[in-house]
Amino acid sequence: MKLLFITGLGRKGDRVYTRKWGSRMKLLVVSKLERSARSVNTLVKLMQAGQALGHEVALFGEQQSDVPGVPTSLDVKKFDRAVFVIHETKDFPDLPYLAQLIDSMPKNRRAVIDCGGRYNETLRIEHDFNHLEKLDSHQGWEWVEGIEAVADKILQPTLTPLRPNVRPFLFHAFDPGSVARPYGSAAEAARAWSGADGSPRKRYGVAYVGHNWMRWTQVRAFLEALRPIREELGPICLSGWRWDEREDWAIELGIQGVDTDPALLKELGVETHWPLPFNEVIGFVGHARFGPVFQRPLFNHLGLVTNRAFETFCADTIPLLMQPDRLVEAVYGPAGRPLAPGDDVAGRLKDMMLRPEPYWEAVLKVRAHLAERHSFRRRFQELLAILEE
Repeated sequence: MKLLFITGLGRKGDRVYTRKWGSRMKLLVVSKLERSARSVNTLVKLMQAGQALGHEVALFGEQQSDVPGVPTSLDVKKFDRAVFVIHETKDFPDLPYLAQLIDSMPKNRRAVIDCGGRYNETLRIEHDFNHLEKLDSHQGWEWVEGIEAVADKILQPTLTPLRPNVRPFLFHAFDPGSVARPYGSAAEAARAWSGADGSPRKRYGVAYVGHNWMRWTQVRAFLEALRPIREELGPICLSGWRWDEREDWAIELGIQGVDTDPALLKELGVETHWPLPFNEVIGFVGHARFGPVFQRPLFNHLGLVTNRAFETFCADTIPLLMQPDRLVEAVYGPAGRPLAPGDDVAGRLKDMMLRPEPYWEAVLKVRAHLAERHSFRRRFQELLAILEE
């Protein structure tokens, strides 16, 4: 079977493109990799999954120094497809590289994965928003028109995109091979987690890795809910950008989504660390009994998922699913329900500390569910199916 792709008219290099279904794909990924920001772990794992399936996958650009081992290329014409993975404006290549890419590959062979809901009308949910006019000087309509100019296919990591021409594609995924301690049973996991088998006591009661961007209202409510069990819970740590101090530019621009409260953090004895490299996140979260999964108000509204939604289940911790119930059910299945504390955070954590085994049973069932339905191998195959339609 052969699929026929015909490019748009009037562009240099437009031609009929054919490729045998199921044959080796040459895929060029266009984004910016930083060791402690955005979707670097997802990108690396997804590229590795594609390579393991026999496809050629490379990152557009010069050799990466921050993320070694990722193949790169500037030879656009040797690739079948290009996928832009976009969070911010910096994820688009600078000129003349962007022009080179656009001129060398027809539009109908380019796709965009819009990770932040940019390809929507301007939305403001609580203090959160999808267009950063005050920071990057780009209006909402510029994002919409710009993304449409870059690619024919537009994907978002949500099961419920707002625009009818957007393809649902969760992008982020679960890597069973990255699970720090793949327990054989909930009883074994509970004994190790509580130290009953002689395992060292966890350094933290709670550890969260993520930047202080649009999440403070949720984090604050969570911390205040822990007051009744603060002593028995143990130390709390927030690792990421600017949990300790509000930036001057945020004050000047009136951006409320990067608030913090140093007095509250001091009162509760919360440690703050600067961002971790992507390959240290799982190990760090595993030093805590609990690893909460927070999402921005905008992401909860749009049903967008992030890498932390899957990565936390690789750590040796009990994940706390702080997302809306509908999102928990859609991503994790029924087994995820006990891991969602709801309105009684202190009560649920206290029960988890008293009776860890049923909650570890939920963790192991969710891991199995994610391995079956949300592996990087499956995610790459889903991406190929969309690209080859």
